[in-house]
Amino acid sequence: MPARTKAAVSSKAARKPAGKAVPKASLKKATAKPVARPHRRKSAADGFMGFTPYPLKKGEPYMNENQRMHFRNILLGWKRELMEEVDRTVHHMQNEAANFPDPNDRATQESEFSLELRTRDRERKLIKKIDEALASVEAGEYGYCDSCGVEIGIRRLEARPTATQCIDCKTLDEIREKQMTG
Repeated sequence: MPARTKAAVSSKAARKPAGKAVPKASLKKATAKPVARPHRRKSAADGFMGFTPYPLKKGEPYMNENQRMHFRNILLGWKRELMEEVDRTVHHMQNEAANFPDPNDRATQESEFSLELRTRDRERKLIKKIDEALASVEAGEYGYCDSCGVEIGIRRLEARPTATQCIDCKTLDEIREKQMTG
């Protein structure tokens, strides 16, 4: 850089009034690198999330035809996702099945398969609950507590479409279970 330019730059810097000091915390925020979070693969058992919440209308009767259709679609979509996951697991286990010569490799593969099978077993039980909920929708009994007969609630059913108890009865059951198991 020529001497003349250096002098011009330094004189400008000298004439410029000092602004407010930037707090160190804001500097850290600007320069901090994003924290890597472990990516947890969403399982179909976590719930079918590809739906729009039901738009509640004032004065609308509980579990009318539109609401039943809404929950039927949620349950069928969730079941479809679970069934696709089962198919993927079967294909994965067939394609990955190998007789490894190393005992550690065999043990790792067996452990992975065992974990997948446990997950599928949980999903199989969930599919059974979904089928029961679908039968309940068809019978016109869906959305009412099995214990007390009170409305379970649209938002609770959207959070857990296979719920069979209202929040109060479920809470009491969980308290009783906790007391029994210590």
